[in-house]
This record gives sequence, structure tokens and C-alpha cells, in this order.
Amino acid sequence: MAHVEMMINQLKRSGKYSVFIVAGLLLFIWGLETPAGIMGKADAVGYAFCHRIDLRSFHIGIRQLPLCARCTGQYVGAMIGLLFQAGVARRRSGFPPRHILVILALLGLAYAVDGLNSYLYLPPFLDAFPAMPHLYSPSNALRLITGTGMGLVLAIVLYPAFVGSIFAQPDIRQSLGGLKPLFAMIGLGILADVLILQGSMYILFPAALISTGGVIILLSLAYTTAILRILKKENSYTSLSQISLPLSMGFLLTMSQIALFDLIRFIITGTWSGLGFG
Repeated sequence: MAHVEMMINQLKRSGKYSVFIVAGLLLFIWGLETPAGIMGKADAVGYAFCHRIDLRSFHIGIRQLPLCARCTGQYVGAMIGLLFQAGVARRRSGFPPRHILVILALLGLAYAVDGLNSYLYLPPFLDAFPAMPHLYSPSNALRLITGTGMGLVLAIVLYPAFVGSIFAQPDIRQSLGGLKPLFAMIGLGILADVLILQGSMYILFPAALISTGGVIILLSLAYTTAILRILKKENSYTSLSQISLPLSMGFLLTMSQIALFDLIRFIITGTWSGLGFG
């Protein structure tokens, strides 16, 4: 019996190492085939999920950021939301109360309305329907602000789902139990937007890395949460250090998705540039 248990543990360890090895190899190959430099890699992450239209993006000089204004705000906002809850909510796994969910719904609605209005300003629609009425003239500032709001929504929804899938005895209190922490989080998002809109390279460069890092982190956490639930391993751990395997699997799936989307888009367009209209 002891021999069988030893074999099972060895298989588990070998499987764990295999995930690490495959993830490392995928990351290595992706790094070789994508544009050079840290901003080149950030471009490749943005390329997988964002249209990267030049006129709808912020720039450091003439250098376009990896994500458009809306996506930059969205993933900067998501990182603010995750870090804020990690510091304030810790292991709380309860979803926010109804009145906070109403505010989150309004942030999501603002994102959808501004996105649709902005979408209808693309040249194909303006050329085909020149007399089409619009709510207002879109701008990168509005794209950034509504994107940040949506990023906070994603973080507020994902954080308790992730925490609630990990710990054997999660804190069932609500991750955001009142308006004060929500408004504090929104305030941090507004501050980040104000700084980004200043256009300083000392702000835009870290914002570019934070936003593209946010893409990877957000997807990895979502995939890890799904993996724990699919494998029925949720609520099996007492510390974050014990989830290195499912977290690595989530990261592997994330990088696989990014690599696949990069490949498909490059085959279709033949260029790492964004879409060619504004």
C-alpha cells in the first residue's frame, strides 16, 4: 500500500514538473517569435486581444502603447481592483451586496454605451451611413475612463470567485461590504486615469506594462478558478503557495490562448501593427 502511494505521489510530482516545463517552453517559443524587447512582448500580448487602432491609443512620442485607450484603462483598472481587494478583503469570498452590484452594473453599462458609440464612428459605418445619429463624439479620455470602470467590475467579480475556489475555510464575508471601499477603489482608478491623461512617458510606460501584465494575470486567475472547479479541487488548500500547479496550468492556458490568437491574427493580416483605421 505504501509503495502504491509512493508511485502516485511520484506521478503527481512528474505531472507538476511537466506543466512547468511545457509552460516554460511555450513562453520561450512565443518570446522568440514575437517582436523584440519588453515593449515588443507587450505589443504581442495586446495584439492577441485588442484592435490596437493607432488613433484610439495613447503614445509615448510616436510609439503606440500595446493596448488601445479603452483596454489600457480596463486592465489598469483590473489590476487596481485586484490589488486593492488583496490588501483589504484578503480571504473574503462573498460577492458584494446588491446596492454595490447596481453600481457595478452602471459602470458596465457606461462601458457598453461608450464602446458602441465609439464603434459606430469607425470609417466603415460613417462611410456607409453618413447621416447616422450619434450620442456624442468619442474620445480616448472617455475610452480610458469607461475602460477603467469595467476593469474594476471584472476585478470585483473575479477576486471573490478566485479566493472562494482556493481555501479550505474561506472567509465568507463580502469582499466589498460597503460603499466606502468601493469609492476608494474608484478614486484610485480616477487618479490613475488623470495621471495617464497627462501623457508623460514616466506614467505611460509603466501603464503599458501594468495593463498588458493585467491581461495575463486576469486570464490566469480566471483559468485557474475554472480548473479548480472542473477538477473538483476547490476549497482544498490552506495557503496560496499550495496552488502552484493549478496556477501554472492557468498561466499555460493563458499563454496558449495568446499565442494562438497572435498566430491567427498574423496569418490573416501579415503584420504586428494594429488595424488600419481610426
